[in-house]
Amino acid sequence: MQLVSLPKRVLQCGDLSLDLSQPHVMGILNVTPDSFSDGGLHNGKDDAVARALVMIAEGATVIDVGGESTRPGASAVVVEDEIARVVPVVEELAKHNVVISIDTSSPEVIKAAVKAGAHIWNDVRALTRPYALETAASLNIPVIIMHMRGEPTTMNNLDQYDNVTADVISELQQRVNDALNAGVKSENIMIDPGFGFAKNAQQNLQLLNEFYKLSEMGYPILSALSRKRFIGEALGGADAQSRAVGSVAAHLISVQQGASMVRVHDVKATSEALIIWKAMQA
Repeated sequence: MQLVSLPKRVLQCGDLSLDLSQPHVMGILNVTPDSFSDGGLHNGKDDAVARALVMIAEGATVIDVGGESTRPGASAVVVEDEIARVVPVVEELAKHNVVISIDTSSPEVIKAAVKAGAHIWNDVRALTRPYALETAASLNIPVIIMHMRGEPTTMNNLDQYDNVTADVISELQQRVNDALNAGVKSENIMIDPGFGFAKNAQQNLQLLNEFYKLSEMGYPILSALSRKRFIGEALGGADAQSRAVGSVAAHLISVQQGASMVRVHDVKATSEALIIWKAMQA
């Protein structure tokens, strides 16, 4: 592990902006029935918005709204259903002073969400679906490009790497290049190494230990490992609801190595850990 200072950089999100020289907490808001940790808890608009407001009060500066689970074996969701889950929540959250991210791979969904007031496209499939690259360029919004091989239904069979960190960086760079060539602006790109996606427990731990190497790509980094299976395995088989402390520790390790943003379920605990970390930097 190597300590890395966050660069002075601002991510413009419509009329809002994020100073990425300080780490930000992205609160997870799954409006799905089947997400691995919180599926079914915030299906209705009112419940979802109430949860988002709690996370904002706890320190989240970004709310990541997702209408389709990407856990292994999750059922596909038709675009119309995903839009129906996401857009009403975005419309309500847009009334509050918070950056809204949309966890989707669908160009149709992100276009509808941006029209409703969303700011960031968080795509686990790294803009590989038809017309995704063109849509990202035309919307001119920040986009998070994540590393994954295959699909959530096939990724667990695709974890063969010569060196997981080097291979992730190489494959991420190719997706970044494709985005740039399609007209996505460099200042709109963030990267995510994709903890838990096409990576086994030991590979995830190696990637976390060598997280600092991602900074060499020159883009802000999202660390999204909240309650992931490898955290549970490292804790001796802890279930998803018992992985909060392990997740906070792992996110703090990634921030020390250059993560500009962490995507979390446990906002209050993570925010407090980052307050202590920032106090040490003063």
